[in-house]
Amino acid sequence: MIVSFKALTAGLLIATAQIDPTPVDQQRAEMYFREGKELCDRDSGHLWGVSLCGPMVFADVRTRTIATSQPAPPGERPGSIGFANAPIEWGGTRWAAYVWTFIPADDRRARDELLMHELFHRIQPQLGLFPQTASTGHLDTLEGRYWLQLEWRALAQALRASGSQRNRALRDALAFRRARRALFPDPAVNERPNEIREGLAQYTGTVMTASSSAESIQSALDQLRGAEKQESFVDAFAYTTGVAYGVLLDAISPGWKSKLQATSDLAEVLMTAARIQPEKDASSAAARYGGIELRAAETERDRKLTARIAELRQRFVDGPVLILPGTGGGTLDIRGAVAIPGSGTVYFSSYRKAGDWGSIEASTGVLVSLDRATLTLAGPFRTEGRTLLGDGWTVTLASGWVVRSGPRPSDSQVVLDGR
Repeated sequence: MIVSFKALTAGLLIATAQIDPTPVDQQRAEMYFREGKELCDRDSGHLWGVSLCGPMVFADVRTRTIATSQPAPPGERPGSIGFANAPIEWGGTRWAAYVWTFIPADDRRARDELLMHELFHRIQPQLGLFPQTASTGHLDTLEGRYWLQLEWRALAQALRASGSQRNRALRDALAFRRARRALFPDPAVNERPNEIREGLAQYTGTVMTASSSAESIQSALDQLRGAEKQESFVDAFAYTTGVAYGVLLDAISPGWKSKLQATSDLAEVLMTAARIQPEKDASSAAARYGGIELRAAETERDRKLTARIAELRQRFVDGPVLILPGTGGGTLDIRGAVAIPGSGTVYFSSYRKAGDWGSIEASTGVLVSLDRATLTLAGPFRTEGRTLLGDGWTVTLASGWVVRSGPRPSDSQVVLDGR
């Protein structure tokens, strides 16, 4: 399953495709544009009160080939085209931009979900539903994962049920959510904007692609089932949770989106709509969802994770590193991401990003700081002109940017020349 998500203003992506230099196929691109328009026209602005239809661009950064759904604006292309699935401003218009190699060619449903997901991001600011997001590293801990998976299991039960049985499952889900947030009151605040920004985008892709409410429910169940198989829930959780709460709200309170705000909590919206309160005893409720077996599995995972974090801390925090600005847009694979407490999250495989400072391609890990202001690469590295080469990564510096000494004697950092 291919899903997209964003951090700050950068477009990021879960990708199963390999990053190969593949020119944009104009014929296939035209077909994809028609598919997107068909879905937008079928909706006619019903879902969000405004049409999702708008300009789209597919791009491959390595071959510098593109396809556009309407004539491209004159002049130079935005530098981020081809680096991210994300909205871009081009010629005074907001476009939905896609990385060509990440568009599923052989899966119509996954492709349509991705097209609609990004088209929703294009209009999200005008809906007032485009909050800043932040790290959710607490979801890589034993307790964070345990209570989140119980919430997902209860939501799945609610999607399969109706009436009093559905309400009971919803009360359980709310209890598990409350238990998790009681343990992580500060980091849990970051869950809400992720669910609004990315959860609603994935919800939109799901329901816009489905031909019926029953199909939306089945898709939500499929996504919940697949989510527990992910190596890490950091940042990715919102896609699954957002779809589940959105589809349930459609069944319980069809007009729920009209009062939604960027600060809304989807669970609280559902709690109000269903007129229910969380189950009082979350620990007892956990037994209904395989809590004992789940905790045993998560305890074993946590034991192994402790050793993994120690190794990553040595590479990305204690050892010699190169520090880059975190600004810009790009793509990354969130599967297997590992949070280093107090430092940030390490993302592995298929990491690409471009900004005013230049661009990066990495396959062996990039540490993104907690505030996402910096990127850290493990040293050492060598320099070939404006290209920096390390173990599994390449950085190409833009004009005016140079490498200087970092905060520690063993570190280096990329800064504007003269600073």
